[in-house]
Amino acid sequence: MRNAFFAASVLVLAGCGSQPGGGGAARDQIRAVGSSTVYPFAQEAVGLFTQANPGMKAPIIESTGTGAGMKLFCAGVGSQHPDIENASRRMKKSEFDQCQANGVKDIIEVQIGVDGLAFAESRKGPGFKLTPKLVYEALAANPYGKGPNKAKTWADVDPSLPATPISVFGPPSTSGTRDSLAELVLTVGCESDAAMKALKASDEAKHKQLCTQIREDGAYVDAGENDNLIVQKLSANPDAIGVFGFSYLDANRDTLKDIPLNGVEATYDTVATSKYPGARPLYIYVKKQHLQAVPGLKGYVETFAKNWEPGGALARRGMVAAPEDVRKHNADVVAGLTAMTGADLK
Repeated sequence: MRNAFFAASVLVLAGCGSQPGGGGAARDQIRAVGSSTVYPFAQEAVGLFTQANPGMKAPIIESTGTGAGMKLFCAGVGSQHPDIENASRRMKKSEFDQCQANGVKDIIEVQIGVDGLAFAESRKGPGFKLTPKLVYEALAANPYGKGPNKAKTWADVDPSLPATPISVFGPPSTSGTRDSLAELVLTVGCESDAAMKALKASDEAKHKQLCTQIREDGAYVDAGENDNLIVQKLSANPDAIGVFGFSYLDANRDTLKDIPLNGVEATYDTVATSKYPGARPLYIYVKKQHLQAVPGLKGYVETFAKNWEPGGALARRGMVAAPEDVRKHNADVVAGLTAMTGADLK
C-alpha cells in the first residue's frame, strides 16, 4: 500500500505540467518559495545540503513573500508546483483549506526557529523608543475608528517623540512580516483601547480593518520583499524607521541601531525567550506527496533539523534557535514525516 502511494506520487509529479526544456518529466531539483525572512536560512541549508550531497543539484529558493508563497504552494501537486513553503508566520486555516481543495492533502509543518519583528533606525537616527500603541497610532489608516490618520510627525502622535516626519519602510501585504506587524504590534496597540478590544467579539471584520489597515498617504512605504533594500533606505534616511526580520538588524548593527519596543531591545536572548514583544516562530511547510518523487527533498528538510540548535550553522547565519522542547518536537516531526491536521489553525 505504502509503495503504491509513493509510486502514485511519482506518477503525479511526472504527469503534471512541464518544466522548461523538460517536457513532462518529474523534477530533479527541489523548489521552495516564500518568506524573505526565512530566505537566508533556507539558502544556508542549501549550502549545507549540497556539501553533504556532491553531484546533486542545489535547491532553488524563491523569495516571494509568505502570502504569495502560500498561494503557489497550495495551488496543487505536481512538478510545476513548489515542494516547500518558507513562512515567517503560521499557515492560516483558509490557506490550509485551499491546499486541501487543490489536492495538497498531506502537509508537514516544521518550526525551524524563532525570529523577531525588528524596528530599526540609522545609527545617526534620533533614538526612538516605541510601544505597539505608538506604532499603531502612527501607522493606522483610521486609528480607533475616529477618522483618517492626520499625524504628520512622530511628535503629533506623542510629544515625547521626535518632531520628525513619520517615515516607515516596511514589508508589503504579501509578506509574513507584514502579517506579524499586524498581529504582534498593530493589533496589540489598537486593543489598548477598550472599545476596540470589545469590537472583536461583536464585529471581527471591522475590528481587523480598524486595527490592521495601514495608512496609504506615504507615511508607510512598501519596500518590497528585499529586506536589504530597507537597510539601505535607513542609511540614506537617518530619520526613517525600518521594519524587518531580526536577522537583518543583527547583521547590520554597524550601520543600524535597534528601536526598543515596550523598553525591550531586540537581542538574541530576548527573541529566543519571547521577552521581546515582536518575537515570532519561523516555519517550513513540505508536501509529503513530493517526498519520494523529488530527489533529496527529505534530506534537505533533515538539514534544518541537524543545524538549528544554539550555536549551529543556522544560528551562525542569524536565526534564533527555538527553545529545546520546541526543537525536540519538530525534530520528531521531521523524523516521522508527520503531516499536520490543521485542526488548530486560525
